[in-house]
Formats: sequence, C-alpha cells, structure tokens
Amino acid sequence: MFSEENYTTLAQKYNVAAPRYTSYPTVPYWDNANFDAGQWQKAVKFSFDESNATDGISLYIHLPFCESLCTYCGCNTRITKNHRVEEPYINAVLKEWKMYLQLMDEPPVIREIHLGGGTPTFFSAVNLHLLIDGILKESVVHPQAEFSFEAHPDNTTVDHLQTLYNLGFKRLSLGIQDFDPRVQFIINRHQTFEQVQTITQVARGIGYTSINFDLIYGLPLQTMEGLADTMHLVSELSPDRIAFYSYAHVPWIKPGQRRFTEEHLPNVHDKNKLYEIGRDLLKGYGYIEVGMDHFALPGDDLLKAEKSGNLHRNFMGYTHQHTQLLIGLGVSSISDSWYAFAQNVKVVEDYLRLVNEGELPVVKGHILTHEDLIIRKHILNIMCKGETVWNQHLEQSISLTDAFERLAPLVDDGLIELNARNLKVTPLGKNFLRNICMALDARLWADKPTTQLFSMAV
Repeated sequence: MFSEENYTTLAQKYNVAAPRYTSYPTVPYWDNANFDAGQWQKAVKFSFDESNATDGISLYIHLPFCESLCTYCGCNTRITKNHRVEEPYINAVLKEWKMYLQLMDEPPVIREIHLGGGTPTFFSAVNLHLLIDGILKESVVHPQAEFSFEAHPDNTTVDHLQTLYNLGFKRLSLGIQDFDPRVQFIINRHQTFEQVQTITQVARGIGYTSINFDLIYGLPLQTMEGLADTMHLVSELSPDRIAFYSYAHVPWIKPGQRRFTEEHLPNVHDKNKLYEIGRDLLKGYGYIEVGMDHFALPGDDLLKAEKSGNLHRNFMGYTHQHTQLLIGLGVSSISDSWYAFAQNVKVVEDYLRLVNEGELPVVKGHILTHEDLIIRKHILNIMCKGETVWNQHLEQSISLTDAFERLAPLVDDGLIELNARNLKVTPLGKNFLRNICMALDARLWADKPTTQLFSMAV
C-alpha cells in the first residue's frame, strides 16, 4: 500500500546510478570495436529501404553553440560569442546530409525534425532558414510531419519564431528550469517570467500548436517554496507539455557542474519532496503524467499516443510518432536505424574537418544482436506502455532467468506485477521506470561498471 513514508524508503533504496534508457544497449555498452562507418551506411540503407515509404524518417540536428555556459547542463556545447561560426557549421551539416542522400534511392520522406543544442536560437533566423531549406529541398515532407526546436527565452526573437513557422515548425520547447533568481544565478541560466510570457504569447499568435517548458527538480539551492512559485508562474502560461525531470549531477563528465558541490544539492529526501510537490501541483493544474518525466494537458498528442499505445521513445525523448530510422546530423549527434546506432565525433573542429574531407563523421556505434533487439523491445514497452509481454517460444535465445531474479525484489516492493507471460508496472512503479528497465539490462549486469557511468535514478 502506498504511503509517503514507504515511497521515501523506496526512493532511498532505488536511488542508484541508472541509465535513462533512450536506447538499448546504452552508449557505454556499445560494441565499438566491431563497428565502422561502412557498417553504419549499410544499416541506414537497409532501414531506409524498409521503412521510408511507410513511416518516413526523423532528423535530429545538433546545433552546439551557446553564448554562455549553463552550469547544470549535460549536453555537448561550445561556448562562444563569435557568430561567424554559424555559416561554416551549417554548410558542414548540409554536406553531411548530402552524404546520407547518396545512400537513398528515392527522396526521403521527412516525418520529424528536431533542432537541439546547445542553443538553436544562437543561430540567426537567416541561417536557420538556410539550414532547413537545404534539408527540405531534396526531400518530401510527410503530411503528418512534426517539426520542433529548442529555444532559450533570453535570445529567441520574433524573427526566429516566424521564420521557423514558415518552414513548417509548429512545436516550440523553452528551457525554463526554475524561475527562482538564486537558482538561476548558481546555474547561470537567466530569463525572466516576462520574457517567457512574451515568447509564449507571440508563438501562439503566430500559430504554434504546441509549446513545451523544460523544468528541473534537484537543482542547487532549489527550495520547496521556490519550486512551488515556479509551478504557479508556469500554470499562468499553460504550456501544452512540460518535461519535469531530475537534475543529473555528473561533474566527472561535465566540469561546469563543479561550480557547485553536493552541499548545494538537496538530499534524497528533499529531492523526493521537490518531485512530489511539482508533480502534485502539475496534476492540480490539469496536467496528466505521460511516460517518465513528462506531463501534458488533455488533448495533447503525446497524451493521446500513450492512451492509444503509440507512444515512442528515442534519443530525442518521447514522441507521439514512430519512425524506424532516425538520422542525427551535426557534432555528437546520435543516429538510430533500429538495427544499429552511431554517434558523430564530439569536437566541432573534428566534425568540420571530417565532413569537409567527404567522410561521414561517425566515431562509434553498435550493431544490435538478436538478443539486443529482444531486450530493446521490452525496455521500450516498459518506458512507453508500462508493460510488456514475454514470448518464451520466440525468445529462447535470451535467458530471462537472471532478469526474473533481479525483478523479484521489485515485485515484493509493489513496483511491478510479474508472471510467466508479462510484466506490468504499477502506479507506484511508474516512479521507478529506470530501475525496472535496469533489471533487464543484460549487458550492464554482464559487465558491471567499476566507476559511475550514469546519473542517479531518483
């Protein structure tokens, strides 16, 4: 039976380092030694031929530049105020796209485009138009295409919003994190409520049909009162979706996070309280929880997809549409052909050099085995549908024995219901999806990390 005391006890028990499972296998467990760019090209062509006509493809374009460093950020960024970097980078992305076009025997059908970063609105509206126009001119836009971009409230202009809207973008995601001035100062992320309000109103006036706010709990110096104030301000603007996710403290990967220490961060109990307060307030404002870390107003496509069983998850996060092939363009971007993963080089200069020399800038990747594909299916089902069905006849190649043993304590704690046919996540277990999926992660358990690779689950 659920109680606040029981939940706190479980949160402490399951607060272990765990992947977020935007892929399986997770990136640290890719078999890079047996992978090369040639294999990746074959995987792209196979997946494209198999799915372009029916599903289309998705594009993620990484735009890494930011004028200042947000110290909480775990993304691949390049800090500069020199905007002369824009055109060479965009030209390189378009050259990379042409390399992919050469693998395709027919025009690609673009189902999704997402611009991430970094700060996509670091780029001028003129240069963003050059980028998207170059992507689309040799492509077919799917009738149900969804184009979205991430934006910083401090530098997004009406020109950005109108230009991208004219190119087919209807979804906008604003990075808010927290409105508390003390939190904004220590994470070096500055924007006012008035700026966010203006951008939201202008975007809706232009015709944007979906606006998402990113909010984080567990940030340094964050308080219950401050988070409640942030939620109240957010409710006044009624974004269609909210990503409310846990701060990932990984200073060994992101040195910028060393601006503060663990002493500035809430302890496990207080972080749980922050989540509970935020979740309860969002529900009180009419938002419904979707998957992990996401909330949506009734009528939103993400919520509809979850209810219909069509919710999907990939490196871009949750999406209400599914494509088999996701191509990542730009430095550090990750691609997914369903049968294989690939990641581009992480340093801007290396990316520019390789592309300008006519080489795909892929630096590592993984070809999924039969067992990988089976586990991936189950993890994706758990993350998106909250349940999965075993097919013991077809899945004899994978030993579920060890996984069932690891899942037994989660049954005892009321997080899942488990039998020989299926696994179902309980309402309480929805708060521990990462832990549930981790029990199925055969590669992680076969080679347990000796150092911390992932952020904490709670």
